Amino acid sequence: MSKLRVASFGVSIDGFGAGLDQSLENPLGVGGLALHEWVFATRTFNTMHGAGGGETGLEDDLAAQSFANVGAWILGRNMFGPVRGPWPDDSWKGWWGEEPPYHTPVFVLTHHAREPLEMKGGTTFYFVTDGIHAALEQAREAAGGMDVRVGGGVSTVRQYLRAALVDEMRLVYSPVLLGAGEPLLEGMNLPAMGYQVISHVMAAHTMHVTITRQS
Repeated sequence: MSKLRVASFGVSIDGFGAGLDQSLENPLGVGGLALHEWVFATRTFNTMHGAGGGETGLEDDLAAQSFANVGAWILGRNMFGPVRGPWPDDSWKGWWGEEPPYHTPVFVLTHHAREPLEMKGGTTFYFVTDGIHAALEQAREAAGGMDVRVGGGVSTVRQYLRAALVDEMRLVYSPVLLGAGEPLLEGMNLPAMGYQVISHVMAAHTMHVTITRQS
């Protein structure tokens, strides 16, 4: 059965999933890139971005698992880019260049309509203006029975968690203190919402924690 998944989502030791002050220079906010240093070194990441080399081993295996059986993605507007308010034009096409690493349909939550954006490598961005449930419905249909992955950012993950729509969440805790940023789980009583930790794996640089919603 198709799942809604959050996978390999980086979190600091003090609970932040992104830094403050997102900009062109700091796509994940100030200090946010440090949460993902572990994956940048893997062969999986390098292969997806058209580069060779990269480390193999446990963390590479976990990174690869996060992309397995994913038929569509959901992203928040900020995850797609730093442009705010109405789209001034169609020039912004994401952080990833002409061939984004998704290779599936991607549904971007926004308050401002925009025509679908077809990119190289099989990625098409669809801009959804009528909320998280509509985006999920469209993503499930596009995924054709495969899983839907929520890529972020923090606000988008929190919206799907509050609605108890996330079936599985794999968080990656890095030994990093941001001090300030966007808290991922603040104010949420996950056990009361039906979520439980089912496993954790210690890797060389990180701890990977899997949380699932109990039916």
